[in-house]
Amino acid sequence: MRHLPLAALPLALIACSAENATGQNTAKAEKPFKTSGAMTFLPDGRALVTEKAGEMILFDPKNGTKIPIAGIPNVDHEGQGALMDIVLSPTFAKDKAVYFSFSESRDGLKGVALAKGAFNQASDGTTKLDDVKVIFRASPYVEGNGHYSGRIAFSPDGKYLFFTNGERQKFDPAQDPKSTLGKVLRLNLDGTPAANNPLAAKGFNPAIWSYGHRNLLGIAFDADGRLWEQEMGPKGGDEVNLIKPGLNYGYPKVSNGSHYDGRDIPDHAPGDGYEAPKVSWNPVISPGGLLYYSGNLFPAWKGSLFIGGLSSQSLVRVKLNGEKAQKADQWDMGARIREVEQGPDGALWLLEDGTDGSQGRLLKLTPAT
Repeated sequence: MRHLPLAALPLALIACSAENATGQNTAKAEKPFKTSGAMTFLPDGRALVTEKAGEMILFDPKNGTKIPIAGIPNVDHEGQGALMDIVLSPTFAKDKAVYFSFSESRDGLKGVALAKGAFNQASDGTTKLDDVKVIFRASPYVEGNGHYSGRIAFSPDGKYLFFTNGERQKFDPAQDPKSTLGKVLRLNLDGTPAANNPLAAKGFNPAIWSYGHRNLLGIAFDADGRLWEQEMGPKGGDEVNLIKPGLNYGYPKVSNGSHYDGRDIPDHAPGDGYEAPKVSWNPVISPGGLLYYSGNLFPAWKGSLFIGGLSSQSLVRVKLNGEKAQKADQWDMGARIREVEQGPDGALWLLEDGTDGSQGRLLKLTPAT
């Protein structure tokens, strides 16, 4: 185990792989995963991990075992396309249902899809998802390979599924009431739009919960049922937002950043009619993944948000106080962090991105002793 200096990072870090299951972190250890997308823990402590190219892996942190999971649809993984988020159903204990998102190509156009399947492991260890079905597709599918988003969260009561659709680098769809692009959506567990969504009566697509978003790469509910979201802004202006029903978060009309071609975007301002972020970054952190920490292993951080930093190669903590949020810590991890997850014991787990020098490792963070 490699202990990092307390002043720099009050954590112990373990790099996990089949050859490295004891936690000895060596430079030449085999990468445990390829470029990774997201992960979620099963009740028994094993993890389901998605990989960019379309593979899903069952990983056992206790011994480093990796088992491929069959039954995944074809994934278009060009550009930002990938097998994306994966979340256990609120009813997993009963029906083994798993929800996941992925980018796909249909009739020459591309978009993000939401699918559902049943986890099934045979006695010989063979693992698959049964009865996989796409239950929702973003609308419309368009050309290009960017800003799919595709993050999933279940409401605390387990009745609804919240799903993010990025604006696909097309700007205007984020404000288009008929499109699901650039939106947070509220769906029933079967993928149909939930009843009484806040904008349906105004002629919006009936699935829309909030709009005016760019590339939404993390959503999470806090202990009081508030929905938090982080999104990658334009040049400058990465955001953490408190998502409320029916509100317009402004993109591309307003942003604390600018277009990559140098064109200015008006900043958020009081009274402009748009919901401003609770926290924004410029220079950016390039956020990847969002976790609301509810564990006891790090009691001082309980109730915080954790965000993986891609270009910033960091782990970022945001402190919450009711509806307020503020920057707290930012630790240099020396690698692009794609996803942050909480293990059953309260440990923090990070997935490295696997590009631009990152090793594509799965990292476990525990308190340093």
